[in-house]
Amino acid sequence: MSTIGSSELIITPAGRVYHIDLLPEELAQTVITVGDPARVASVAKHFDTIESKASHREFVSQTGRIGSKRITVLSSGIGPDNIDITLNEIDACVNIDFTSRTVKPNHTSLDIIRLGTSGSLQSDIPVDSLVASSHGIGLDNLLHYYQIEYSEEEKSLASAFRVHSELSNSPIQPYAVEASRDLLQHFGAGYHQGITVTCPGFYAPQGRVVRADLQFPTLVDLLSSFSHSGKRITNFEMETSAIFGLGKVFGHRCLSINTIIANRQSKCFSKDPAAAVENMIIKSLEIIEKI
Repeated sequence: MSTIGSSELIITPAGRVYHIDLLPEELAQTVITVGDPARVASVAKHFDTIESKASHREFVSQTGRIGSKRITVLSSGIGPDNIDITLNEIDACVNIDFTSRTVKPNHTSLDIIRLGTSGSLQSDIPVDSLVASSHGIGLDNLLHYYQIEYSEEEKSLASAFRVHSELSNSPIQPYAVEASRDLLQHFGAGYHQGITVTCPGFYAPQGRVVRADLQFPTLVDLLSSFSHSGKRITNFEMETSAIFGLGKVFGHRCLSINTIIANRQSKCFSKDPAAAVENMIIKSLEIIEKI
């Protein structure tokens, strides 16, 4: 069995994986990821008990329990590149022996659920509503660096999207990954379900113009009008497809829940995004506790 070099997986002298600063035993089987480090406390305040806390750069975490359910909430920061760090390191906590630096013989699968914020691409999905992602379509390039086996459904979705979005002959090569159906089935009532597009940036990649002109000026409209096999694009943000893709690579069950704080069709923004996020946290934790 090959040994993983110290330059490939950085473990601190205290035995913590480097970026997320966690000991393996501090990570729960259910992991909630949030982008904003401040949102960790907003989630953890609903825990009955807190076992451990860690903080390093944008990676802040707390592990505790709601009843008998043990949960870790961990901030990832923004974007697919941060998800690359987050997913690799939480997987390492459960599937790598830090002492021998070898892959453990028995694979551990985590439940990884994102609680984030997002922009709606449909006029009938208003601000302050909740979306549970059935699929993620990535406009980033993260998954192109990994060997991954896409299903025929995922290949078909990605192919149809490339044609519709007029990106087939562009430098952007979108990919599509499905969420965990086992997790998604719990988030029905009160949640819109659909495809989430993940963008590699906040401004031009999401069609925003401040001073720079857009290379793809019609992209947002094309996203809004896309449908495939009865599914449409509901929203876009900056993490979901990367979580789904790396979850597939590492063998974890993944889901993404988002509060809609902006509607790009009506051009409106939530009047109280903090209250909308709090509603998402409370409603989703009630479900997560029972999974």
